[in-house]
Amino acid sequence: MFRFCIVDGTVDEGRARRVIQVVLQSRHRGYLLVLGRFQRLLKNEYARHKAEIESAVPVPTDLRNLVQVGLTAVYGAGLNWLYIDNPALIGGMRIKVGSDVYDNSVRAGLAALARSFGITDTNGRQPTTGQ
Repeated sequence: MFRFCIVDGTVDEGRARRVIQVVLQSRHRGYLLVLGRFQRLLKNEYARHKAEIESAVPVPTDLRNLVQVGLTAVYGAGLNWLYIDNPALIGGMRIKVGSDVYDNSVRAGLAALARSFGITDTNGRQPTTGQ
């Protein structure tokens, strides 16, 4: 069913709708389970073609073009671009394509540094043992 919906490497929404209609009309035993799995496959496929780029400040056009060229070289054409301003990152970028995450933000660097020193408390203190 799922492979039938893929045309030229992307989901054909018309085919997906037809598959859903046929399964709903058939009402074979377990059809809701089948539709649930089909939905999960569709969500994963859409996520695979979605690139979320988070940065602390708006990304300039020239840098956007550079990021898009680089990600297209790795993941292929057909990505949907979503740019998000997230001041909590402090600086740098966090890029998510499907289940791949590239985090080069200052926030992630500080968290990694804190972990390397064994700091797990949000206040920068070692947790107490309670004795």
